[in-house]
Amino acid sequence: MTSTTRTTRTARAVRTRRRPVLGRYPLPLRIAGHVLVAGLGLLYVLPFLVQLVTGFKTDPEAAAHPLSLVPLTPTTAAYQRLFGLSEAGDGVPFLRWLGNSAVVAVLVTAGRVLFDSMAGYALARLRFPGRTLLFALVLAVMAVPGVALLIPKFLVLNTFGLFDTYTGMIVPLLVDAAGVFIMKQFFESVPREVEEAARVDGAGILRIFWSVVLPMARPALLTLTVLSFQSSWNEFTHFLVATQSAQYETLTTGLARFVSGGLGGGTQYPLKLAAALLSTLPVAVLFFCFQRYFVQGANAGAVKE
Repeated sequence: MTSTTRTTRTARAVRTRRRPVLGRYPLPLRIAGHVLVAGLGLLYVLPFLVQLVTGFKTDPEAAAHPLSLVPLTPTTAAYQRLFGLSEAGDGVPFLRWLGNSAVVAVLVTAGRVLFDSMAGYALARLRFPGRTLLFALVLAVMAVPGVALLIPKFLVLNTFGLFDTYTGMIVPLLVDAAGVFIMKQFFESVPREVEEAARVDGAGILRIFWSVVLPMARPALLTLTVLSFQSSWNEFTHFLVATQSAQYETLTTGLARFVSGGLGGGTQYPLKLAAALLSTLPVAVLFFCFQRYFVQGANAGAVKE
């Protein structure tokens, strides 16, 4: 038997062993599996469809037929009230909530990407006294429930005169322990030879970090960007203890007051669900746009070279 024949048989055997698992099952069973997965997917999407359709219903129809997916008398009255286009003049300050959330989310995301990457690189590459202890404290902060920090946050903000200000809403969120951990794990996977070559060329620590290592960390940076934007956009407890004036309300605190009946009586299901849908769209669009990079960044630090 020639070497070529043995190689061909070996390759054929490998392809046979790597045959997809689903192909081993009978066709009816595979069809049933696909139908089951599709059914579960539709069951998951159903609440979002109900939310979308209810925004175009009238209040009586939404109360009488809450799960109907076809509005009997479609109307955009709910969205007109949200954007201040209602002739009745009973609009909801949705645009103010949206503006506050956008400003806070963008600034917090930019700050976290910068400071978390700098802190992660320092913990991964720099050697200084107390580095191990500092990293242990970062992990300890991740283990502390956020509810336990509400009263200390309020006392600190009130003491330094930051309560009920944009500064008090933004500054405490600029650094995140989970983001520092993610960036540290990624930077440890970067080959040291790249940094050594830049150091031989005369680059300093900041130059190596900014021009050499940081461009290589794009998947991790995009992951951190998505997570930071999502968490700051959906933040509620911090804004609850950091502000009390209506002018500083974000989407989360404004919707909470709206749902609790602070902006009028009645069920107002179309208005509430339309506002909730619009507040969800930015995060959903951001995630789907960067989903591929998000998965890459989540797995980037899993293997060290």
